[in-house]
Amino acid sequence: MEEKNLAIQNELSNEDIKNLIYTIKGKQVMLDSDVAMLYHYETKNLNKAVKRNIDRFPEEFCFQLTENEFQTLRFQFGTSKQNLEIKDELRGGRRYLPYVFTEQGIAMLASILKNDIAVKVSINIIKTFIEMRKFISLNGQVFERLTNR
Repeated sequence: MEEKNLAIQNELSNEDIKNLIYTIKGKQVMLDSDVAMLYHYETKNLNKAVKRNIDRFPEEFCFQLTENEFQTLRFQFGTSKQNLEIKDELRGGRRYLPYVFTEQGIAMLASILKNDIAVKVSINIIKTFIEMRKFISLNGQVFERLTNR
């Protein structure tokens, strides 16, 4: 799978990272499973680290998707993505709705995850969030006109 190959690369392009950023509740976020893959962590271990440091992750940094948000996100993909599949306990796979991280959550993750990859990847992710925010800001009027048609 192409996204799994991203984890092998030393340098991620902004385009690779942009493809992992979604808009939910009007915020740009990344799925816990995608962040874990980029940081070379298992999703469950990343989420455990967050729970051990929960006071560093207010809702504007990290939140769990609702069932409706989760289904909407799956619809955006057009096809089910393995890390978005929630399966029952007997079959393995994801048992809980995914968590998502905002730009601030990504920065906070870099402070609690103690590996060189996490630090380097966090810098790339944050730069990409900033680039996307600037693009949206500069092109906001165009988007508004397209939406109002």
